[in-house]
Amino acid sequence: MKRSLRKHSKWYVFLIVILVVGCWFFFSNKGEETGELKVTKTPIERSESLLHTACQIQIFHDGDQAIQAMRESFDYIKDMEDQLGTYNEGSDVYRINENAGKGPVKVGDAAFDVIKKGCEYAEKTNGRLDITIGAVVRLWRIGSEDARKPEDWEIKEALKKIDYKKVKLNEEEHTVELLEKGMAIELGAISKGYIADGIKAIMQRHGVRSAIVNLGGNVLVLGKSPSNSEGWRIGIQNPDETRGDTIGSERVKDSSVVTSGIYEQYLQVGDTKYHHILNPQTGYPVENNLSGVTIFSKTSVNGDALSTSAFLYGLEDGMAFINQLDGVEAVFITKDHKVYVTDGLKGHFKVNHKGYQLQ
Repeated sequence: MKRSLRKHSKWYVFLIVILVVGCWFFFSNKGEETGELKVTKTPIERSESLLHTACQIQIFHDGDQAIQAMRESFDYIKDMEDQLGTYNEGSDVYRINENAGKGPVKVGDAAFDVIKKGCEYAEKTNGRLDITIGAVVRLWRIGSEDARKPEDWEIKEALKKIDYKKVKLNEEEHTVELLEKGMAIELGAISKGYIADGIKAIMQRHGVRSAIVNLGGNVLVLGKSPSNSEGWRIGIQNPDETRGDTIGSERVKDSSVVTSGIYEQYLQVGDTKYHHILNPQTGYPVENNLSGVTIFSKTSVNGDALSTSAFLYGLEDGMAFINQLDGVEAVFITKDHKVYVTDGLKGHFKVNHKGYQLQ
């Protein structure tokens, strides 16, 4: 009897070992079975010239899911460029502008959603951000080979066509209508943010938890840095330099960082530089003491709209506008190299450039 018990005991021990090893194997591979990707410190990355800027994505994972997420993200950028491009013949925006004053145009989800968001921000800012500024933008064409300084009379005529209240949206029919001939929509102040948020959705669908999306001034980060649990360190561009030089930085997690400034796109006429941020009330580049505004927010579409809006408001009104918003912070940089931050950044945002002073 004792011998039999010893045999059974050994058999039970063997079963227990098998169960323990099996459970360890199951749980150690659970992430792979559920599609969860392993985070790595060395990213897969890709860069392309799209949306009239340099677009770069870094995904801090490896494996087929990460590669597929990268591929779909760039396909999505190209698709959005085709749908939302102002001068892309056949795009939704192009067709809306061509049909101004003639009736409604049926559009896809992207165009409808971005235009609706643009109209909402036009209302919030009392027309400072107005997506119907296209009538003036296409006169200047700053950032293109056809850029020129329009005649004053041309600008005055174009100003008559700027009025976001004359954009008619039909939710049921999914149509957009510009009520007056000569009106034109321009989505440059908001579309890149919408696209960045769309890329984030693609990443999440593929299980990506750690990535950086940079659409030329629109930076969106997923999760936290593999190298630092406090988050990603995002630098604030020095407006006096085109790329690479920063005046300070902030650590963020799962956030959007969007900058609007006068340093990237401008038209040089003699000794005068005309930047691309146009005032819908004057038709000329906005004149104030700001050289750059950076917005920290959870979604990039809001950050994109707010960075332009705050720039158009100017320093004092822009600071007051952002301070009243929940979950949004901003850094304002003036032409005389002074740096101002909203309430939520005070005490921990540091300027590390000797040529700039935090106020």
